Amino acid sequence: MDTRLLRYFVTVVEAGTVSAAAHQLHMTQPSLSRQIRQLERQLELTLFFRQHGRLHLTTEGSEFYRTARDLLQRHQEAAEYAAHLAEGRMARISLAAPNTTLTDIVAPFVATFRPQDPVPSVTEMDIDADLHLALNSYGMVVAPVRWPPQAHALHLANLPVWAYVPERHPWVKRQSVLLEELVQETLILPTVGFKARRVLDAALDQAQLSATTTLETRHSQVALALTAAGRGAAILTDDPRYGLHQLKILHQGEPLQIHLYAAWRPGHHAHATLANLAQRLKEFCLDRYPG
Repeated sequence: MDTRLLRYFVTVVEAGTVSAAAHQLHMTQPSLSRQIRQLERQLELTLFFRQHGRLHLTTEGSEFYRTARDLLQRHQEAAEYAAHLAEGRMARISLAAPNTTLTDIVAPFVATFRPQDPVPSVTEMDIDADLHLALNSYGMVVAPVRWPPQAHALHLANLPVWAYVPERHPWVKRQSVLLEELVQETLILPTVGFKARRVLDAALDQAQLSATTTLETRHSQVALALTAAGRGAAILTDDPRYGLHQLKILHQGEPLQIHLYAAWRPGHHAHATLANLAQRLKEFCLDRYPG
């Protein structure tokens, strides 16, 4: 449907007369009348009737007026939004991250957004999600994965994989624990869908070690709760809870850690905005997790 005709119709209704509307539209009255008749033919509706020399809306015309006005408003909003996109601006941004990253990093970062920032939406994603699909489905993905060279990716931080023990544990005055010591404990592990579990498994395999006893849970909060209940040491990257003590896990003299990145698709129209947000997220991570 020609939005030009809709605009003519709405103007006639709001101006009250064809002559007043024609003046506003910088048209002749006969020309505007022809355009209105053309719209009526396209719609197969009678929009106006004439009484005592004046035009009045029919019931159909009154109903259609509300629809036409709404369509014109949406058309204007779409045009403005398209202009923002063409200028590289973003009105909204969709963020995706795995569970722990979403809870401990992305959500707290979103809390720092300013009024002039894009309106964010946040989605939890699987750490094994198709990376190409993820880059094309979300404005920015924050995840501890190695991105392909063609993606725009910014390294945000190296985050320790922690061993959590309760306050009464003999290790509470220590800052770290050797991998060789750790395997003597009952380990409360997240499933392989968590990066912390994969990093630990890789280190154990390299060191040719295995844990004496393990418990596995799909929920990091449950792992921390079990640790608080004295059932073992939880291996996670989550922020501490329940008054637990966290220790870095050392393997070959280095702490186990994950490498966190923010990534977005190449050629994104709002590359500059995304790069700015990613840099702010990097600074947020470094401030939140110093050293």
